[in-house]
Amino acid sequence: MKRDEEIMEILEAFDLTGSYRAAGELAGCDHHTVARYVALREAGQPPVAREHRVRPIDEYQDKIEELVVRSDGRVRADVVHERLVAMGFTGGERTTRRTVAEVKARLRAGQRRVFRPWVVEPGLWLQWDWAEGPRVNGRRTSLWCAWLAWSRFRIVLAVWDRTLPTIVACMDTTLRRMGGVPTYALTDNERTVSVDHVAGIAVRHPEIVAVGRHYGMTIRTCVPADPQSKGGSEATVRIAKADIVPTSANLLEEYRTFSQLESACREFCEQVNARAHRETRRPPVDALAEERTRLHPLPTVAFTVAFGTTRRVNWDATVSVEGVRYSVPHQLVDTRVWVRFHGDDLVITAVGEHGPGEVARHARSTPGTPSIQPEHYPPPTAAANAAGERVPRAGSAAETEFLALGPGATSWLVEAAGSGARGVRRKMAEAVALAKLHPPGEVDRALGTAAVAGRFAENDVLRILAHQAGRDINKPTVRASETHSLQPGTSAWSGFGIAAPPDPDPHPDPAELDPAGEPS
Repeated sequence: MKRDEEIMEILEAFDLTGSYRAAGELAGCDHHTVARYVALREAGQPPVAREHRVRPIDEYQDKIEELVVRSDGRVRADVVHERLVAMGFTGGERTTRRTVAEVKARLRAGQRRVFRPWVVEPGLWLQWDWAEGPRVNGRRTSLWCAWLAWSRFRIVLAVWDRTLPTIVACMDTTLRRMGGVPTYALTDNERTVSVDHVAGIAVRHPEIVAVGRHYGMTIRTCVPADPQSKGGSEATVRIAKADIVPTSANLLEEYRTFSQLESACREFCEQVNARAHRETRRPPVDALAEERTRLHPLPTVAFTVAFGTTRRVNWDATVSVEGVRYSVPHQLVDTRVWVRFHGDDLVITAVGEHGPGEVARHARSTPGTPSIQPEHYPPPTAAANAAGERVPRAGSAAETEFLALGPGATSWLVEAAGSGARGVRRKMAEAVALAKLHPPGEVDRALGTAAVAGRFAENDVLRILAHQAGRDINKPTVRASETHSLQPGTSAWSGFGIAAPPDPDPHPDPAELDPAGEPS
């Protein structure tokens, strides 16, 4: 830096005086030096450029470049130094390291890739990738992360595995949420998509090709070890993991159930698609409405070949697989589902309004040991829980009229039937007749009291009803007095343990008797 400042002072002195000698006297240098720097400036060359000094290692420059090029820039400087010393180089290792670094920098500058900006078109590209999801009850999950390149519309789905049927289900759900099919789908080179690479060409999985043909979409894969070709999907993965997966940064709680994770994914999609994107300056959901006009129509039937074999759901909300019954949600009774084994799990898939999806997953069982999950069935009613039996359901007009009295009538019928009471139907008709003469609520309360007390004889309900009416209207409440008690006292055993006085002689002498007849 000091030398550069001196050169600039020499040039300023020449511009001031216009004379080489005068400028040399002002700058304190020879006039030939002034003339040289002025000539460099006039020739358009930088006068402050340093002159290259001949170094001993310059004789080996060609060898260094050869080693660096042959190794594609991977050779270490210490290895190069050993080769040069064997050839007669006497310089230090520091000089070799500096020279090797310069050669590698020139090599990288000549081989650096120049990327042209990717100008996306609406309805053309869909990208998807996988992310490691949070654990649910200690079990690993995965996140399907997809986005449309033009509108930046994102979709994140939580799944248990990354098998081909799961990919098909996620693909169908993604396309139905987007409302159409793009021309291309870009993803990474997983075994479910590319089974091999021959001469740098990816060999597609035949079933994934069939999936693309079903939806009218071409599935392509990225160049191996080239993250630039799928940066959009990787950005979606990074954002989804930061917002959904519990970490020390976002302080999320662990997910106890898989449905909680699914809800978190839906909330994430609604949030990121409703806010303005940094590049487009508008919400992706608004851009998607415009991009839908360029998407291809969706097929009405989902691709179901990869989901396994079909089963019909029985009336008890179960399917039979290899002689074992497995439960499914009761809403799927009398519908068709697909079953397949994935490891030790049986995966059951159903196609609904929003596309295919996993509805149940069971551990593989053996014949004679059905796998039934309680959450697949509706909860029992309160009356059934209390009685431990079936809930009465009216089958005729008379039964409907009786059960309409209230819960007391229901309890009376259950208890009377269980105790073997006679004339149940006749007594039910009598209770209905009483409800026309008395308030129905009072009759229902009397029936409930009879059920609790176990009184099912003739006119028991009428007596209870009369007792309730008399107690509530005519008779005041009677309370026991504190001054009197029916409990026997302790006076009867107050002399317990005390010796009694001797009895008089039962046969006294007549001479000893006084005139009154008492012993003297």
